[in-house]
Amino acid sequence: MQIQAITYFLELVKCRSIRQAAQSLGVSPTAISRQMDNLEYHFGAPLIERGARGIELTAAGEVVAQHLRTASRSFDQAQQFVDDLRGLRRGEVSVCVNGAASGSVMAHAMAGFMKAFPAIRLKVQETSAREGLMAVTRGDADMALTMFSPEDVRVRVRAQVPMAYRAIMAPDHPAAALPVLTLADLQAWPLALPDHGYSLRQAIEARLRAAKRSPAEVVFTTASMTVQKELARLGAALLILPELSVVRDLEQGLLVARPLGDDAQVDTRLQLSLPPDAPLSFAAERFARHLEDLLQRSLSARP
Repeated sequence: MQIQAITYFLELVKCRSIRQAAQSLGVSPTAISRQMDNLEYHFGAPLIERGARGIELTAAGEVVAQHLRTASRSFDQAQQFVDDLRGLRRGEVSVCVNGAASGSVMAHAMAGFMKAFPAIRLKVQETSAREGLMAVTRGDADMALTMFSPEDVRVRVRAQVPMAYRAIMAPDHPAAALPVLTLADLQAWPLALPDHGYSLRQAIEARLRAAKRSPAEVVFTTASMTVQKELARLGAALLILPELSVVRDLEQGLLVARPLGDDAQVDTRLQLSLPPDAPLSFAAERFARHLEDLLQRSLSARP
């Protein structure tokens, strides 16, 4: 069985279309079909079923796809370790992130890391915290930078930084005159928050229930940071975010931050998680070290 056949099959699994997989790989649909025939001959079973809306995996196809993903990842890691031995210092690092602060930290980390290691490629995927940790345990990602991280003994926590949320608003918003915003204050003005599937929204609603208050007035439901920040700049809504996620807007005076009162506080940790036992490639180890240093600097820089 050739590596090319594995590559073609995994791309087909992702695209669920022979035509789209061919376009993605820059080959002809016939080449995809030929490699599929080779794989099915090798395993002695049909792996896909063709239909009007694309392809579906058979039961055998699901099993093969699961194992070939692991094999493909192992090939990539082996290549990186060989490159390390040869002193090439290249490769790819795969990272999962979740949460507004995670994205902000990751962008700064990527920009700084690229200057020191221009031959290393960084691949970042936005997921939930739980999905990010699962990707690390499965070997689908080298590491995860997450907030509201669930306990998971299958990962190794490399670094944790406390992360407190603040009320974020336009400088001329009426709430900006308050030194601290309580739950009652948050209920007095429209909010922009992500939907109930996000841990932040769940934490806010839990505090309202504990105080026997009515649900928050979430006029704008969106997980888009771009939309949230624009709504805040226009004075249309309050946001609840870590300062780190809007630091540039705060520095430019476009937004201001106010602490949340004791009854409204939302605290979590920004957590860097790695596989528990598997050795990291040169590229992944260096980037993990770079991220860890950045997290520790952000912690020590706080008042």
